[in-house]
Amino acid sequence: MKKFYNLAPGPTEVPPELLLASAKPTIHHRTKEFSQLFKSVSSSLKSIFKTQNDVYILVSSGTGAMEMAVANVLSASDKAYVIDAGKFGERWGQICKTYGVDTYIEKLEWGSCYDVSMLENYLSKNPDCRAVFTQLSESASASTLPIKEIAQITAKYPDCVLVVDAVSGLLAQDIRMDEWGVDVLLSGSQKALMLPPGLAFISFSPKAERANERSNLPKFYFDYKKYKKNLEKDTSPFTMAVNMIYALQWSLHRIDEEGGVDTILEKTQKYAEAFRAGVQAIGLKLLSSCPVNGLTAVVVPEGIDGKKLKEEFYTRFGITIAGGQDKYAGKIIRVAHMGYFAPSDVILALSALEMLLFDMGYKLELGKGVATAERLLYKGC
Repeated sequence: MKKFYNLAPGPTEVPPELLLASAKPTIHHRTKEFSQLFKSVSSSLKSIFKTQNDVYILVSSGTGAMEMAVANVLSASDKAYVIDAGKFGERWGQICKTYGVDTYIEKLEWGSCYDVSMLENYLSKNPDCRAVFTQLSESASASTLPIKEIAQITAKYPDCVLVVDAVSGLLAQDIRMDEWGVDVLLSGSQKALMLPPGLAFISFSPKAERANERSNLPKFYFDYKKYKKNLEKDTSPFTMAVNMIYALQWSLHRIDEEGGVDTILEKTQKYAEAFRAGVQAIGLKLLSSCPVNGLTAVVVPEGIDGKKLKEEFYTRFGITIAGGQDKYAGKIIRVAHMGYFAPSDVILALSALEMLLFDMGYKLELGKGVATAERLLYKGC
């Protein structure tokens, strides 16, 4: 009987215990019992975001939280600066343009590192820019962006908010909303939080709240004021995904049991470093020059069909991974290291990769990548 593994960067593997937690009887979302539960998880999310600001829970994908951010901090014809480092940076530009925002897009080659002098240059010439949009982790290229340094620049402009998509970065890559000066931080349920898809999370700083006061873009479901007013009563403005909140409660409790956010970040970094060292030991290259810890994008060797390689992971070994998007389709594979993940998953992914490449004609020493990763992992296992 084949055993199946999910090592894709989202949706990620979901613990069976979490699924059981979500199978509790569905109570009404306007009861006192649910309000107590909702208050508890909303409060606990603050530690995940590293903020004292409220964190709002949305029934949507992460893209819903992205749209909420745009609609609530900008007005028609406002200027916005978008860092497009991949497929999801591109999405910021698409949302801004949909709302009629005057959008400047700084397009990067996938996998390249962002130079903050580009932002300094833009804002010096456009001090009336109202928002900067970026990713913590661009999962299309497995790259990270220098959020702390970007925030140091936007802090100089009192009317310019920094909005960070941490859908694939939260709990995998360090981010400190209050300490660094991030104004809007958002994420989703189906990545390092270990939940199924369906929830998104967003938090606004006082600076972002001031931007919301002057915002005139249309909004209804994603109206920040509605969520703020309802959270004061320990509820949400619209029907909440009750059973997903049970699952979220389990996830937050498990994170605490594991030692909290910083412990999770350390483990994820160790898994990522071991996997990257393993693939490089067998002569493979990484797509990104500034790799994230939540996932790795590996360049497929010349002469190897990347789409077939991805399919063979599943056909031969029952392992789900991700391929490349757009011009990188068939040219990279992407393997996650976040959420419900263990050292054995690093070894599993590397072993399968070695055997598949060997069968497809790539010359390598079987076991070399695995051995390299083992040397980095064994002390912490």
